[in-house]
Amino acid sequence: MIQVTSPAFKDGEIIPVQYTADGKNVSPPLQIGGVPPEAKSLVLINDDPDAPAGTWDHWILWNIDPKTTIIPEDSVPEKAVAGKNDFGQTKYGGPAPPSGTHRYFFRIFALDIVLDLPAGSGREALEKAMKGHVIGEGQLMGRYTRKR
Repeated sequence: MIQVTSPAFKDGEIIPVQYTADGKNVSPPLQIGGVPPEAKSLVLINDDPDAPAGTWDHWILWNIDPKTTIIPEDSVPEKAVAGKNDFGQTKYGGPAPPSGTHRYFFRIFALDIVLDLPAGSGREALEKAMKGHVIGEGQLMGRYTRKR
């Protein structure tokens, strides 16, 4: 199993405000370990399954080098390809729950291929391209509640 951690918050803890739409709206630093040695690429999907309209995609990247162990704050790994999130953008969009406390998952998938998928593709196309090629996965979950 892939380990996904962050020096900014532990699994299940509150995501610091600077990584949300109420703060600087920059991506949190992520650390990745335990990637299978046969992996050819990594995928990152950051989503909120508690959104009122269903799962909301905040950040989508693929073709991340499988040797990547750190994704620094407010950065995208070199050569990674960005997909379109539910904000209609190809960059990180931080938590902005309309009400209550939402969960935000940072999922890493190891694939046995490098994806041939155009930049700006959505999650549906990404998941279709990934099908049958996932050889490992892991996740980090943070929570956020807006101060009203």
